[in-house]
Amino acid sequence: MNTQEIIKKLNLEQKCALLSGATTFGTRALPKNNIPSITLSDGPNGVRKQAGAADHLGLNPSVPATCFPTAATVACSWDPALGEAIGEALGEEAAAQEVAVLLGPGLNIKRSPLCGRNFEYFSEDPYLAGQLAASFVRGIQSAPVSACVKHFAANSQENRRKAINAIMDERTLREIYLPAFEAVVRLGDVDAVMTSYNKINGEYPAQNKHVSSDILRDEWGFDGVLLTDWGAMDKIVPSIKAGLNLQMPGDDGSSAAKIAAAVNAGELTEDELNRAASALLRLADKLSAVAPVKPVTPQECHDFAAEVARNSIVLLKNQGG
Repeated sequence: MNTQEIIKKLNLEQKCALLSGATTFGTRALPKNNIPSITLSDGPNGVRKQAGAADHLGLNPSVPATCFPTAATVACSWDPALGEAIGEALGEEAAAQEVAVLLGPGLNIKRSPLCGRNFEYFSEDPYLAGQLAASFVRGIQSAPVSACVKHFAANSQENRRKAINAIMDERTLREIYLPAFEAVVRLGDVDAVMTSYNKINGEYPAQNKHVSSDILRDEWGFDGVLLTDWGAMDKIVPSIKAGLNLQMPGDDGSSAAKIAAAVNAGELTEDELNRAASALLRLADKLSAVAPVKPVTPQECHDFAAEVARNSIVLLKNQGG
């Protein structure tokens, strides 16, 4: 599709509507304009496409899929090639279930043993996390599937995760919390990034221009889709201005109405709105242009998952007494 030509044909309301999800795990389609819906699904160590009614907590049943060893386990392999092979398997299984965007890998830095999601993060070390995450992304995106790395950034605890404020100086931010994300942008060419629930120095990442625009886009060159974690939206208009493309999940239309009102009031420019919508159109176009992958059998996936587990086991040898 010619993204710019389509943007010119869309009216204000249509462009605003694109920036919020239509369903729990689907973006908004505009069939008359040849804009398809994009299906997203968790997760970092196995596809979690829900069967029937979807809920963002994953309480309802899911379509059967392989549970691969978690990132915490795979990091013990110190093997980027293994990570890329896992990504390929995840991408193939996602494609088989008609999932277009896989919400993973998770690559936050482990700072506390009490973090409830440490299992799905790679490491305490920014370099190791970045190298393995980039390999996962390259593997996933070798299929007709996009990866979405998360949670950007400084998400290190579950307690009060929607209210916590991660306060740090610029050196700490850049040396500990951001290098893994920079690696997946520069080395993995990741298609999508998910913002975290927590604030960074007093501002939610989705509307934190320094993090989401100055660093992620201008400095690292990311031109993909930046989306919120599910229910992580605070203020939609400042977020669009700061570089956000997509609020997930959808709402009752109030976000689109706020965006339209901001454009009409001159608080948000037409160029800023077009930029936000264009990234979604580019992603939809890329996903539709990739050839299908060869289906894999569940047994092949399970056998490979067992191989990954074996290659990730670390034993300590008592040498010399």
